[in-house]
Amino acid sequence: MKQWENYQVDGINRMAPRAHFNSYPTRERALIGENRYTQAFKNLNGVWKFMFLPAPEYSPENFFASDFDTTTMDEITVPGNWQRQGYGKMHYSDLWYNFPIDPPYVPTENPTGIYKRTFEVGAEFKDQTIILRFCGVDSAYKVWVNGQMVGYSKGARNEAEFDITDLVYLHEVNDLTVQVYQWSDGTYLEDQDMWWLSGIYRDVELLGVPKNGIQDFQVTANLVHDYQDGDLQITATLRKEAGQTVQVELLDEKQNVLYTATNQPQGTQVKFETQIPHVKPWSAELPHLYTVLMTVKHAEQVIEVIPQTVGFRSIEVVGDTFLVNGVAIKLKGVNRHDYNPRNGRVVSEAEIEKDIILMKQFNINAIRTSHYPDAYYFYDLCDRYGMYVIDETDLECHGFELTEKYDWISDDPQWETSFVNRLIRMIARDRNHPSIIFWSLGNESSFGCNFRKMAEVAKEMDPTRLVHYEGDFDAEVVDVYSTMYTWLEHPTRKLLMKDVIKNAKKPHILCEYGHAMGNGPGNLKEYQDLFYAHDKLQGGFIWEWFDHGIESYTEDRRKYYRYGGDFGDDPTNGDFCIDGLLMPDRTPSPGLYEYKKVIEPVTTEKVNLQEGRIKLINRYDFTNLQIFDLVYEVMADDQLLTSGRISLPSIPARQTQEIQLLDELPLAGEPGATYYLNLSYRLRRNTSFAPAGFELATAQFVLPIQSSRILVSPRGTLQVSEGATTLKISGNNFTVTLDTVCGQLIDYQKDGQKLLKRGPQFTFWRAPTSNDMEIVTEMKQRQFLHLEHEVVRDFSWQASEQEAVVRVKTMHGTTNSAWHFDCQYEYRILVTGDILFKLNGTPDGKLDMTPDMLPRLGVDLRLNPDLAQVRYFGRGPRENYVDSREAGLLGVYTTDVDSLFTNYVVPQANGNHLDTKWASLTDERGQGMLFSNPSGINFSASYYEQRDLDEAKHTIDLKKRDYVVLNLDYQQNALGSFSCGQWQLEKYRTKVTDFELSFRMTGFNQKEVRDTVLAREELVDEFD
Repeated sequence: MKQWENYQVDGINRMAPRAHFNSYPTRERALIGENRYTQAFKNLNGVWKFMFLPAPEYSPENFFASDFDTTTMDEITVPGNWQRQGYGKMHYSDLWYNFPIDPPYVPTENPTGIYKRTFEVGAEFKDQTIILRFCGVDSAYKVWVNGQMVGYSKGARNEAEFDITDLVYLHEVNDLTVQVYQWSDGTYLEDQDMWWLSGIYRDVELLGVPKNGIQDFQVTANLVHDYQDGDLQITATLRKEAGQTVQVELLDEKQNVLYTATNQPQGTQVKFETQIPHVKPWSAELPHLYTVLMTVKHAEQVIEVIPQTVGFRSIEVVGDTFLVNGVAIKLKGVNRHDYNPRNGRVVSEAEIEKDIILMKQFNINAIRTSHYPDAYYFYDLCDRYGMYVIDETDLECHGFELTEKYDWISDDPQWETSFVNRLIRMIARDRNHPSIIFWSLGNESSFGCNFRKMAEVAKEMDPTRLVHYEGDFDAEVVDVYSTMYTWLEHPTRKLLMKDVIKNAKKPHILCEYGHAMGNGPGNLKEYQDLFYAHDKLQGGFIWEWFDHGIESYTEDRRKYYRYGGDFGDDPTNGDFCIDGLLMPDRTPSPGLYEYKKVIEPVTTEKVNLQEGRIKLINRYDFTNLQIFDLVYEVMADDQLLTSGRISLPSIPARQTQEIQLLDELPLAGEPGATYYLNLSYRLRRNTSFAPAGFELATAQFVLPIQSSRILVSPRGTLQVSEGATTLKISGNNFTVTLDTVCGQLIDYQKDGQKLLKRGPQFTFWRAPTSNDMEIVTEMKQRQFLHLEHEVVRDFSWQASEQEAVVRVKTMHGTTNSAWHFDCQYEYRILVTGDILFKLNGTPDGKLDMTPDMLPRLGVDLRLNPDLAQVRYFGRGPRENYVDSREAGLLGVYTTDVDSLFTNYVVPQANGNHLDTKWASLTDERGQGMLFSNPSGINFSASYYEQRDLDEAKHTIDLKKRDYVVLNLDYQQNALGSFSCGQWQLEKYRTKVTDFELSFRMTGFNQKEVRDTVLAREELVDEFD
């Protein structure tokens, strides 16, 4: 049997798994805590010699020898994935194995990389145990030092250490060789939803540690006595018994010593146990950390000092909830892969720190390490900044699902070693981190005897934490009932959230929900409302944090991002990897802003706005709202009437309190204005993740202030002329032209400038979003919703000196449809140049054949491309939809057409704004058009038609039109999360129904009248 197919062996000569820690020669250096101040340390990252082969058997003879000629070898950067450095094939899949399923066997064509480099070992390594540490290698590998076999390891996302003390030469050049196999029997357990990327992709380190120092230790820091006091237990194992003593100190954040003790080991093991009164508990909100220093001495001489940060916290299950520090916390989480758009799975500590800071700024408090343990420094950062972590075993067997034997190896006891050892290695390395609250047994691998054994081992190794595994559908061995993408509503689905609420006997989390693919996800508020309403529903984790786009460039250096299928990879799940809240260039998506709003720490409710009273609900689990200042503004459209700042009173975690904000509302001033109150909750002091003044929550209320509109009576004379196929209507400095055959408005000119190229055209189509992926075939190949046809049935008009009324009756349907809309367009063209537009639609034909849902009901127009400056009163500043609107606050926003466009990796419908009372599009001189409806409509504008967005596969495929496409809609369909989750909720769906869409459009000049004033006008109708 080939070694890389021997599933009974996952390591040879690998050291026993242990905690990741550093050993320092002095107490002072230990408190500094940098790698360079350790006993002996050498980072082996950098440029290595590299040889790429189609299979291991093609490796040259004695390639591992010290004198092997490397002059013809290539060079490669470590850490790095070889596919991102020009070797092998890029391949993305969510589900499939890329070879026949025949465990433990893998393809004969097994891409193999041979890595070689040299290193020197200095005097600091003398008399030390010298350890070679690999932090991550995909998938299996052998190691040689100076031509001698060191060992073998599997488990792509687990650390491996080898004792090479007897193989290295001090003060000489040493040779290191690593042979890496892309495929191994371990690959059957590494079928995660991500790019298949190989090689040495995490740090390689050389460390020297005292031969009679500490080999491993475990720190347990729980809360006792009603969560007031800390219970500290430390167990350390020495490498050998040599008459040492071990001293333990516990330091607070100011390095004051709270406890110290010295014990003599019993054999090679030494234990400490004490209770510390009145400790500050660790939580994601208040991540208080202490430091344990372990000093090993021999004959009063310090051998080593080992630091370990400690957080006192308690995790337990009580009834159908799990408690952290006595509170049934709510997880507001994300699933996170290691990812970089240039380097693949190579992620630096600085990048991870940026991730966590950004998460904190967006109110996220939890991370699931989907679906493997992360680099060791990830956990240090989560401890420090405050994140609850589900640490997940490097285990997924998803491809077996399609074999009708999903538990093929999960329920085969012969594979127990492969399963259990991955868990053991994770727990042994990470168990000293307070941020970890769950051990996860893996992901999407069915269930069976090997998971039962893993759960048993997890409890033996660490009874202080909870066990998680979503694949344990009956919650047989886990402590929490975990589900994925559990729907809110469905006519036939077996499991809905209401069933979880009714039947679950254990605490519940959604380990994945809210699939953040493209434009979306929708329905986040509905889920969060359920979490808040039921203690047993303890939150969830959005899938996922980061789009996995591959940074690419065209020949003319335009940047774009590729995804599955762009590299000839087959089978592939295409753009299913473009599913993050963060775009590949680290731009937060509109979905991330929506999530921030939905999970914000303060919920604000109105009590009596007339009296200036509001109610605050503290959504924190441990933090008082005194950390915030509340900044308020009273607005009249875009005019600030009054503002102020107050320091919030003491409102403890999970408590509610009314406050008086304003003594009285301002009197109505601006005729026709909308009055509203903006609230912003801002940090009072600097924190580790954001400066003072940073906004973490908002609220907004329309104020009950009534004001009269500006009345305008049109005056002047219209001229009407009818040609063979056109109708032209002219007035004071404007001309309107309609095509009498097509029934369309084809020209609008003001002061001699052509502003409009085509008037409103009814449509119920929008380019599919990524979340429409499951219904695109239905929409396009059965219903032909993208192939619309409009047949003019009647064109009529009548006119007086001051008004012309044009009515167009049409039938609007799709290719091969037996149902349609009967439409009537009405244009009331006033002598002022205003056009009062109204469209009525009535479904007709075989109504039993109508779709369950339409993408939209509205019109699009084509405007002069120079009308690029945009102002609007509506929800903004980012796009918003009926089921993703919480972050969209009413206001007057100034932008441009380009900025209205959300540049998703995969082009799709985007940029909608709800409740738009008016929108103006003007050129640089202020000349343009205003579109208004006091009741509010949907608005968006871009340089692309829907078919452009539909047909483009990448952003570089988009070519700007020579006009602005303006969309004004009666209704835009919901987004949902149906790419992998809940489809559009019934209450948010756009239906085939009667509708009426109306708005005013007029040419204007900002130098004559401001758009805010023009939009408030009420045209007095004297002509009916």
